[in-house]
Amino acid sequence: MEEETPNLIKEGAFYLGIYLLLMLMTLLIPVVGLISLFLLSIPFIFFTKKHGLKAGGSLGILAFFITFLILGPIALPLSLIFVVSGVVIGECYRRKKTAFGVLLGGALTYIAGFVLIYVGSIVLLDVNPIQEFQGAMLESTEVADEMMLMMGVEEGVVLESVEEFIDGLLVITPVLLIIIGVVFAFIVQFISAFLLKKKGYDIEKFPPLREWGFPKAFIWYYLFTYLIIMIGVEEGTALYTVTANLTPILYIVMAIQGFALVFYYFYQKRVNTAIPVIIVVISFLFPIFLHIVRILGIIDLGFDLRKRMNAQK
Repeated sequence: MEEETPNLIKEGAFYLGIYLLLMLMTLLIPVVGLISLFLLSIPFIFFTKKHGLKAGGSLGILAFFITFLILGPIALPLSLIFVVSGVVIGECYRRKKTAFGVLLGGALTYIAGFVLIYVGSIVLLDVNPIQEFQGAMLESTEVADEMMLMMGVEEGVVLESVEEFIDGLLVITPVLLIIIGVVFAFIVQFISAFLLKKKGYDIEKFPPLREWGFPKAFIWYYLFTYLIIMIGVEEGTALYTVTANLTPILYIVMAIQGFALVFYYFYQKRVNTAIPVIIVVISFLFPIFLHIVRILGIIDLGFDLRKRMNAQK
């Protein structure tokens, strides 16, 4: 025990130093900072994975104080998100959670952090980040309008759709925070799993996409939301806000379910994986195909197509 303590302190100091370096890069180097932002949690993931929740939490608290002393209050929001998330993900790895279990733990922590910062920004600074983003986007749209008019091109449907989307951002703030949290968690998990494997750790992988699936209850959520959209809801009401936030999530769920079906079909036919990958790329380039994939997801979820295909094999 006495021999382990100096090593623990030395290793903690090493990971803390890496974290501070990454924090400086994130705050001071614009382009590089976008990359280092996804690495801020990594030192705490490694340390907690190896030494446990108590040691990871202690290092996290120390990191809060040191970043505050060196960089001031500006670093505290980032520390809140990435230190806590790193400790949580590291502990999930240490407890040998499944890949989806690690993703869930990381996503919930990131989402909670983003929500706290969003609310804190409004309450303490009287600044709504989404409104600021809306303002910047609308300015860019106005510039694009002026350029198109100078070129003799009238304002098109696309620009009108973009402006409508920007106007509605404040309504879908909850789902934006959820999506950002999940995306952050997934990227950080992907990077940390790769680095941990390089270090010789046994990290459970995500199952192949063809095996992914959601509970059947999602089909009812989707149909209920779609029915409300068809009927029409008055803007500003609670039901409108709920529907506006549920719709993007359900669209994503059905798209993932559809892509899983596509990958499963080509796997069953023993076709090269490149074909379904190309379909994914085309679907994002041409939204009409993404709509078709979403319909496939709805059918798969409602009628268990993959199970039927497996039974007929």
